[in-house]
Amino acid sequence: MVQAPIHTEKPKNALLEALDQIVDSSNQDLIQENANVDGQSPMGQMSKFASEAAKHYAKQFMLSPAVTEAMENNFIHPHDLDFMPTGTTTCCQIPLGEILKNGFNTGHGYMREPNDILSAMALASIIFQSNQNMQHGGQSYPMFDVDLAPYVHKTFEKHNKRIARYTTNLTDEERAKAAWQETDRDVYQACEAFVHNCNSMHSRGGGQVPFVSVNYGTDTSKEGRLLIKNLLLATKAGLGNGETPIFPIQIFKMKKGINFEPGEPNHDLYQLALETTAKRLFPNFSFIDASFNAQYYDGTPASEVAYMGCRTRVMQNRHGAENSIKRGNLSFTSINLVKIALTTGDVGTFFEQLDHYIDLVIQQLIERYQFQIKKKAKHFSFLYSQGVWKDSEQLTAEDTLEDALKQGTLSIGFIGLAEALKALIGVHHGESKNAYLLGQRIVCHMRDRADQAAAEYDLNFSLIATPAEGLSGKFTKIDQQTFGKIPGVTERDYYTNSFHIPVYYPIRAIDKIEREGAFHHLCNGGHISYIECDGDVSKNTKALDTLVKTMAANDFGYGSINHPVDRCTDCGYTGIIDRACPKCHNADEAKIERIRRITGYLVGDMKKWNSAKRAEESQRVKHQTSSSNADAQLSLFSGDRSCE
Repeated sequence: MVQAPIHTEKPKNALLEALDQIVDSSNQDLIQENANVDGQSPMGQMSKFASEAAKHYAKQFMLSPAVTEAMENNFIHPHDLDFMPTGTTTCCQIPLGEILKNGFNTGHGYMREPNDILSAMALASIIFQSNQNMQHGGQSYPMFDVDLAPYVHKTFEKHNKRIARYTTNLTDEERAKAAWQETDRDVYQACEAFVHNCNSMHSRGGGQVPFVSVNYGTDTSKEGRLLIKNLLLATKAGLGNGETPIFPIQIFKMKKGINFEPGEPNHDLYQLALETTAKRLFPNFSFIDASFNAQYYDGTPASEVAYMGCRTRVMQNRHGAENSIKRGNLSFTSINLVKIALTTGDVGTFFEQLDHYIDLVIQQLIERYQFQIKKKAKHFSFLYSQGVWKDSEQLTAEDTLEDALKQGTLSIGFIGLAEALKALIGVHHGESKNAYLLGQRIVCHMRDRADQAAAEYDLNFSLIATPAEGLSGKFTKIDQQTFGKIPGVTERDYYTNSFHIPVYYPIRAIDKIEREGAFHHLCNGGHISYIECDGDVSKNTKALDTLVKTMAANDFGYGSINHPVDRCTDCGYTGIIDRACPKCHNADEAKIERIRRITGYLVGDMKKWNSAKRAEESQRVKHQTSSSNADAQLSLFSGDRSCE
């Protein structure tokens, strides 16, 4: 019998050491860098092997020495560096209605236009799955209700004609009523199947379900309203055993005159959205009337802002129509504000060093862009041959991508504003108005530099509030090795997400909304803010309505409401579970799924989170409606929203 070799010594090479940790499943933070991927599955392991090797290749052969040095010194982080050698872009808002109308080819046969809503939503799943393999980020439908409404109508017509053939004693009105009832049933079944597909079909070599989002809420037609209603009902009902659906990330678009107040045509659907998010954490809420979104709105669905689930926003455009349709982010790179603050120590020097690293990030984004545009359309057959990406319709297989990719965005990101402020002046922007104003000045400066880069290079540079998942702990762990554990700065396992007030800081919900709302308009590449609620919010949707309206009043672009959603795998109970299931009294923690939001999306099992995000979640405080005197004094922050 041949004995398997025993690996007795850890490799010294950093790449081989990472591969060894993947084989052993010994480094949770490495194999679960992305909580949406099962890093211990065969395909998850293969993906991580490829990821680590590709990152090594990019660092060795594709980045300038100054950029590599800044990365190694923990000042900057190019996201999805493992995909850089492939030339992929991050994400896209897919024109679902146009693709369904024209038909499409996944590479294995042509799909003609569907004739009913069941087929249309099945094809919507396939489009998501196909395009997921073309890009390294998420996929989204910006006008889900508007795009699918014609297929709801086709379904109605089919039922109406069938009933007319077999029933002669009904009036036209009675026949139409019966046809709409059957259409309603079909739309629910189609929505139910779509939600199940989004949580079960796999892409990227079987390693993960597609990372997908849908935007909806403003179609006031009978067909569009039926689609919105049934998608919310199917989401509220949950999956086969009552599980909370993780995908699609759902974004309900708020618009005054359409769904904002009682008496408006879709206000009832907004109320259903509140009930659904109270049970399932989705939908999130976007705000068309926000000052920086309203400027693009011309009354057409295409002009409504659309977000990716995590936060990405693509609207401004130097090369065509300013909307989200058929466009996305090309890549983004984040700056470690905390380390800059720790290595400078005073505000003046901080800004000098910040400019230095912004220059390097711009350089790196341009270098990556120059590689991306040299790729050919044939390398991304679905994305550029099916009309998914703007200005790709006329490309031949051998054409390069300059004209198409200039429609996308290049984003400068940042992390740890709160800790940087603590390092500079001893308090963060939740504690002090001076810190708040300095935080605004820092973010304003980064936005100004992004705008300057856009003008200089004639490309769509933007500033994004980084969705820090793996990066949240990576930056911190390395800085702890250099600076130790500094109270309020490096003492925790994570840095605070972008401009957010620290999750552990006690603050009223209204004050958090006021202070974070002032940063949304600055981060034109994407932003999100959360409110943490306690208890069973399904019994108090009026409070949720107040939170959403307060977000709107404070110029939010995109927000969500977090609260505990747990599920007992023994009996299927879904709700709040403390130590034991209130239904079957199961007290085995291994049989309790705790659904939580990680950066904008949900994860059905927190065991898949990396250690930094688990630590961050454990320290999240609930945002109360009562306040201390100090909170009351700080509630005047909302008046300071300029960059002057």
